[in-house]
Amino acid sequence: MSEVEESDKALSAFLEAIYHRYHYDFRAYARASMKRRITAALAHFACADLATLHARVLDEPGAFAELLGFLTVQVSDLFRDPSYFLALREKVVPYLRTYPSLRIWVAGCAKGEEAYSLAILLSEEGLLERSLIYATDIHAQSLRQAEEGVYALERFARFSENYRLSGGRHSLSDYYAAGYNSAVFDRRLRNAILFSDHSLATDSAFAEMQLISCRNVLIYFDRVLQERALGLLRDSLCRRGFLGLGLKETLRFSSHASAFEELVADERIYQRR
Repeated sequence: MSEVEESDKALSAFLEAIYHRYHYDFRAYARASMKRRITAALAHFACADLATLHARVLDEPGAFAELLGFLTVQVSDLFRDPSYFLALREKVVPYLRTYPSLRIWVAGCAKGEEAYSLAILLSEEGLLERSLIYATDIHAQSLRQAEEGVYALERFARFSENYRLSGGRHSLSDYYAAGYNSAVFDRRLRNAILFSDHSLATDSAFAEMQLISCRNVLIYFDRVLQERALGLLRDSLCRRGFLGLGLKETLRFSSHASAFEELVADERIYQRR
């Protein structure tokens, strides 16, 4: 067996062990990306090889909680890809206005930036009071941080520019209070968001969402898991509901493509048929 084959076998055994010990399923994540994350984790934990990390993670639940920060992607921005949010304002919000109440799902919410972006957008469109945003991830520490709604103040120069480009109607500072190099979002925004644990790899669908935003998540899955996740997202949408994907993601070659039509092709916004 070649060195590459040995490495792949060891990684498969590691991910299988994590699944059975902690019930987190990374077995169908894209291997090239997973290998890069494991390499970073080996350096962080000062482990000489995967076998050493394997043993440590299985013996120390605290080490596994720390490892999750490497196995999941927890980096985002407020109003990341501003043109996406501008398209939501212009093309999706007119439809959302027709619903008496709104259920919105941000799948793979990381530390909450996208959920707060949508809450601000909905507030400016007069829809927040009738909306409930479900923001889910598998990383418990990130969910706790997201629920607090506190971010480093140094990030808000970039956040504010994104907000402006997204069609923001006020000043972003209207939505947070600053102090001690941090900013905390208004309670009104935080109360509209329910942060909870959910895995696209193992959990079931939500029901009757009007809008699902699942951006820059599917690129980390292999093809089989992408198909599972897209089926789950489809089943969680109401008829004529909307799905937003990342700029490097598409429904075009999926078996679920026929269930959707493109609403804003350049921004990967689809509407369920």
